[in-house]
Amino acid sequence: MSIDDALASLSQQIGTEVGVSNWISVDQPMIDQFAATTHDDQWIHIDPERAADTPFESTIAHGFLTLSLASRFAYDCFPLMDGQTMGINYGFNRLRFLTPVRPGDRLRGRFTLSQVTKRNATELLRTLALMIEIDGSETPALVAEWLGLAVFDASA
Repeated sequence: MSIDDALASLSQQIGTEVGVSNWISVDQPMIDQFAATTHDDQWIHIDPERAADTPFESTIAHGFLTLSLASRFAYDCFPLMDGQTMGINYGFNRLRFLTPVRPGDRLRGRFTLSQVTKRNATELLRTLALMIEIDGSETPALVAEWLGLAVFDASA
């Protein structure tokens, strides 16, 4: 598939939900590992006893841990298109953390295509509305506008 064919195909999907990922469970060991990796050992994330006395009544996951799972959710939803050699995280225009994620929560990503633009002969820029849902919660963990580059083989 050429980049122009991909652009035409994706353009037909603007405004529609283009992917729903598998669920991922967040547990305290995952939160602890993220804290260790990022050197963010704030007690609300890693001290269940102290966190039990907060309005959250438990520890909560780092917002950036929740956000970092977006890459896994994207793998579930967006295999490479024919002729595409890679996908690149290009950043975010908007991001809001709406509901804390607690140990034991299950999360998944929902993606809606907002825009697609041909940047050059090998790159399509996709703008996606991302919502990370918490199983059983009406309010999502986060909402974001995520930018991703689809890079195509120049010879395709």
